[in-house]
Amino acid sequence: MPTLARVNNIDDLRLLARRRLPRGLFEFIDRGAEDEVSLAGNRQAFDRIAFRSRVLNDVSQRSLRIELFGRELAGPIAVAPTGAVGLTWYQGEIEAARAAAAAGLPYTVSTASITPLEAIAERAPGDLWFQIYVWQRPELADEVVTRARAAGFRVLIVTADAVVPSNREYNKRNAFSVPIRISRRNVGDVVRHPGWVWRVMLRHLLADGVPEFANLPQEFRTDLRGKGSRSLMPPNAPITPAVLHRLRKLWPGPMLVKGVLSADDALLARDCGADGVIVSNHGGRTLDGAMAPIEALPAVADAVGDTMTVLMDSGVRRGADVVKALSLGARAVLVGRAPIWGTAVAGQTGARRALDILLAETDRVLAQIGCSCVADLHRGLLTPRGGEIAWAR
Repeated sequence: MPTLARVNNIDDLRLLARRRLPRGLFEFIDRGAEDEVSLAGNRQAFDRIAFRSRVLNDVSQRSLRIELFGRELAGPIAVAPTGAVGLTWYQGEIEAARAAAAAGLPYTVSTASITPLEAIAERAPGDLWFQIYVWQRPELADEVVTRARAAGFRVLIVTADAVVPSNREYNKRNAFSVPIRISRRNVGDVVRHPGWVWRVMLRHLLADGVPEFANLPQEFRTDLRGKGSRSLMPPNAPITPAVLHRLRKLWPGPMLVKGVLSADDALLARDCGADGVIVSNHGGRTLDGAMAPIEALPAVADAVGDTMTVLMDSGVRRGADVVKALSLGARAVLVGRAPIWGTAVAGQTGARRALDILLAETDRVLAQIGCSCVADLHRGLLTPRGGEIAWAR
C-alpha cells in the first residue's frame, strides 16, 4: 500500500490518521483530560530516562519472545482496550484484532467497543483479552463478563480509574458526544472528510445500521443516537475489594486491575485475587495531574515482586519506551493509540504496521544497549537525565 510505504514511525501514522478522521473523532482519541498535564507528563517522564548501554556484548542472536499467562508471545506488547476503533474503520475492532493475532500479540476488547465481542472472537481468533467497567448494579458487569467467558476470552482487565466521567472539554467544543447531537460544527467536520463517510459510516449504515455499543449490558445498550436503551448509561462504581472478589469468583482465567499507580493498591489487588496489575493513568484521559505510570512502575514492581504480573501503559510511542518499561519491572506494555492510528489509515494492514514498527524498534534498542533478550533487561541499564530518581542505582 503506497501510503504505508511512507510510514516510518508511529507519529507518521498519527499524522495520516489526523487527515483522514473528522476532528472530533481524532481529538477524542488523541487528547487527554482538562489541561492535559498528565498527557504531556507521560511523554516527559520517558524522556527523562536515558540508557546506559553495555556495548561489549554479542547481540547477534536476539529474541523478543516472552511467556505471559501461560502463552508465548512474539514480543512484550499487547493492544490496550480502546473504545473508538470501530469508528475509525469499518469493523475496526475485527481488523485490529486480526492484526494483533497475525503479529503474535494479545488484543484487548473494550466494553465501549462497537463490534459485539462474540463477532470479534469468531472472526478474529487469537489471544483475546476483555476489559470491563463496573457499574453500581454489580449484576450488570456479571452479564458482560459471562458473555466474554462464554466467547473464549482469556484474560479479564478490570478498569479501576474511571469511577466518574473525565473532563474532556474539547469534546464539547467539537460537539463530539454520545448520544450524537447534530450541530453546524460537527456536520461541517464530517463534510470535510468524505473519505471517512464513505469508508466507515456509510458502510456501517448499509450493512449494520447505526453503530451501537454492542458490549454494554443489554438493558443499557444504545446506538450512537442514544436510541435502543431504556435508560441512561449507568454510572460506574468504585472498584472495591468486594467488587474484585465477586469478579474473581466469576472469572476462571487471569484477572488484571488497570489504573494502579501505588504499591498499596497493587498489594490490595493481589490480596483480592488479581493475577496482575496494569500501571496506568488511562493515557492521561481521566485524572489530569496524575503521576506518569513509568514513574510509578518501579515501586509497584518492587512491592509485589514475583507474586503477581506487572504490566504498564500510557505514553508509549517508541520501542525505546517499551525497553525502559521492561527495565523498570514491567513484564510487558500495552499500547492503545498507536494501533488505532494504524487501523484508521489502512485497517488490518495499518494496525499490523503499527505493531511491526514497535516490535522492530524494541529489537533495535535491545541490541544497541547490549541485550539479547527481554530477560537481560534491568535497571542498571538506565540513568536519569537530570536530578535523582528513586530507582536509579
